Amino acid sequence: MRSFEDDPRLAELLPDERQQQLLHLLQALSGHALQLDEQPRPGAEAVEFNLETLGWLSCPTQPQLQAAAARLLEFVLFYVGKYRLAANLHHDASEASFAELQRQHAALQASEARYKALSAQLQRRVEEQVKVIEQTQQQLYESARLRAVGQLAAGVAHEINNPIGFIASNLRVAGDYLDELGDKLPSDQATGLILEDFRALLQESEVGTQRIAAIVTDLKTFANIDQEDFVPCDLNALIASTCHLLRAESSQAFDIELKLAELPELAGYPAKISQALYNVLDNAAKAITGQGRIRVTSRLDEQGTAEVLVEDNGCGITAEDQARLFDPFFTTRPVGSGTGLGLTVARDIMAAHQGEILVRSKPGAGTRVTLRFLSS
Repeated sequence: MRSFEDDPRLAELLPDERQQQLLHLLQALSGHALQLDEQPRPGAEAVEFNLETLGWLSCPTQPQLQAAAARLLEFVLFYVGKYRLAANLHHDASEASFAELQRQHAALQASEARYKALSAQLQRRVEEQVKVIEQTQQQLYESARLRAVGQLAAGVAHEINNPIGFIASNLRVAGDYLDELGDKLPSDQATGLILEDFRALLQESEVGTQRIAAIVTDLKTFANIDQEDFVPCDLNALIASTCHLLRAESSQAFDIELKLAELPELAGYPAKISQALYNVLDNAAKAITGQGRIRVTSRLDEQGTAEVLVEDNGCGITAEDQARLFDPFFTTRPVGSGTGLGLTVARDIMAAHQGEILVRSKPGAGTRVTLRFLSS
C-alpha cells in the first residue's frame, strides 16, 4: 500500500500466517472458532478497510461474536494500513533524497572534472607561453650578440684590411729589392745563404699576409648579419671560408677534408648560412678528442637539391640525446662550455631558406649532419 488511493487486498495487509495467528487469538479470547474469507459467506460479518470490504468473518458456533470480532479486526487492519503507508512514504522520501544526493554528487564530480581539465589546460598554456617567451628572449639575445659580433668583426676587418694591404705590397717590393741587391752583392757562398734565407722569410711573410687577408674576407662574410634580402650565394665559397675560420679559431688537432661538387648559386643570406655551417662544424670539432677527421661534402641530389654533408669520426650521439638535439638550451657539454642553441639556430636558419637539417649518429662511430636547401 503506497497511498490513500490504493485498494489493498486482505492478504496484502495481513498475510495468511498473520491471519491464522489473529484468528487463534480471537478463538482463545472468545472460546469459539472463527473463519475469515475473502469471498462472501452467508451470515458472515463484512470486514472493511477504507469503506472497502476486504473479507468476511464468520463464527458458526456463536454468530453474535462476529460483529465485535470484525470491528476488532478492522481496528487492527487500520493501524496495519497506516503503518504500511507511513513506511512506504518514508521509503519513497528516502529514495528521492538519495537520488537527489546522487544527482548532486555526480554534478559536483563533473564540475570538479571540468575545473581540473580547465586548470590543466591553463597550466599547459602558461608553460607553453613561458617557453615561447624564454625562447624569444634567448633568440633576441642571440641576435643581439651576433649583431655585436658582426659589428666588431666588421670593424676589425676594416682596421686590418688596410695595413695588411700595404704589408703585402711592401713584401713584394722588398722581394724586388732583394733581387736587385743580390745582383750587386758578392756571389760568395755566405752571401748566397743569407739571400736565400731572406727570400724564404719574405715568402713565409707573404703566405702569412695571404692567410690574414683570407680571414679578413671570411670575417666580412660573417659581419653581414643584418642583411635583409636574399642574394645569390656561392655555397662552396661559404663552406671554404667557414672552414678557414674554424681552423683559425680551434686549437684542436683535426683534419678537414673538403669534397666540393660544382653547385649553382642559391638565393639566401650568406652570413646566416655561414653561421649555420659554423655551428655544425663547431659541434663536429668538439665531438673529436685527439687526432680526428671532419669531412665536408657538397653535392646535388637526384632532385637537384643542394646538400652539405658534415661528417666526423668523433664520440657520436646517443639515441636519447638525438631526440633532444634541436631543443633550445639542450647541451651535453659541461656547464659554461655550451649554450645549447647551436643546432637550434642552424635549424631556424635552414627553415628560413626553406631547407632542413638531418642528423644521423652512432655512439663511438661519429656523426653525419646534412643541410638540405630545398629551394635550390
